Amino acid sequence: MSTSPLRCVFAGTPEFAATILQALLASPLCRIEAVYTQPDRPAGRGRQLQPSAVARVAATQAIEVRQPASLKGADEQAALAALQPDLMIVGAYGLLLPPAVLAVPRLGCINVHASLLPRWRGAAPIERAIEAGDALTGVTIMQMDAGLDTGAMLLQRDCAITDDDTGGSLRERLATLGTAALLEALALLADGRLRAEAQDGSLATQAPKLRREEAALDWTQPAGVLARRVRAFNPANICQTTVAGEVLRIWLAEAATAAPAGRPGEILATARDGIVVACGQGALRLTRLQLPGGKPMDAAALLNGHAARFRPGTVLGSAAGN
Repeated sequence: MSTSPLRCVFAGTPEFAATILQALLASPLCRIEAVYTQPDRPAGRGRQLQPSAVARVAATQAIEVRQPASLKGADEQAALAALQPDLMIVGAYGLLLPPAVLAVPRLGCINVHASLLPRWRGAAPIERAIEAGDALTGVTIMQMDAGLDTGAMLLQRDCAITDDDTGGSLRERLATLGTAALLEALALLADGRLRAEAQDGSLATQAPKLRREEAALDWTQPAGVLARRVRAFNPANICQTTVAGEVLRIWLAEAATAAPAGRPGEILATARDGIVVACGQGALRLTRLQLPGGKPMDAAALLNGHAARFRPGTVLGSAAGN
């Protein structure tokens, strides 16, 4: 086993990646020479520029943070090469690594991907798995190549998807699982026991980035489909409809076990446990909602102040374009 830690560069952006970075900083298996993350983005009501979660973690450890808009330029590639990394570790970075960058580290670049590849290659594997109704997902530690999540698999660990999981809750579990899997892979790499397995491309499915317009609920869809989408898109792309011409954000919902028939989008009943809305097949119970200018709240609290907007017979509309 190697006695000296690997010289590593880390590339990542959101909380998922920050969890991984914190573990790497505490590990004797590697030494982080620099961190790459996306440029600061406007956030919050004031739309002030904010550093990424990864940048904030790196700042607490006095590690150099690099935030190029792209890694395609020769100067950026030369700056990376000057670090002489043994390995580049990537987790939810958000930028493509060109072939010239992949070739810089002595041991290549490895990625922590939040799915059991080759299922759900792409930007939104967690949300797409919930949306599709998958019962199982996991993480894959993979050797990166020029394709989109097409590289050889080094290690996989699986994770059940529960009926209550949202995109946010599953992301937290997979961040923890991915961190453990990465540290295991690094130990195997140090021992020379890490083996690569090619993906079966015929089994691949795509997990495209979430689009804003996908958040608009189509009430002609079955209730089960809409319930999964609401959970999957929470909190990255909260689902929406309209009531009395105003956007209504739906944070949590579930398929109602029994409900009378109605037109798609029609409110069938209201109660403390939710607002029941007719769908193309079955009905959806909305349990946590948000009106413009307000905070997300349970249905009971919302109805206390806005019951008139949600009378049975009211038809909810699409929020597309809002």
